[in-house]
Amino acid sequence: MAVQAIRVISITFSGDVAATVNANAATNAASPGKIDIITMSAGDTTVTPPTGGSTPVAVAIIPPSGNTATITLKGIGADTGVVLHKTDPSNIALNSPTTPFVLTCSGTVTGCRLVWT
Repeated sequence: MAVQAIRVISITFSGDVAATVNANAATNAASPGKIDIITMSAGDTTVTPPTGGSTPVAVAIIPPSGNTATITLKGIGADTGVVLHKTDPSNIALNSPTTPFVLTCSGTVTGCRLVWT
């Protein structure tokens, strides 16, 4: 049976500004529906999107709650990249076809979740 993924990012403001903004992504009717739990050593870790008939359109990178190492998202190891939050999740939309990317860490990160949708 195929896996369908529906992604919604919801942002809620309170205080001086009270609002909720929902960003609905297109439904992926051929989602891999896969969660990888990885350990990254200091340096570059190449991440390869799942293959095999299902095409991911996004990945949520969820570091462990106690993480203290920096995690930098890069297209390739030589890129400057973008430093991600050490503990907050990052939702990255991917263009098709998906290609490997690099996560560069300043130290070991154990138990980082990659949720492929």
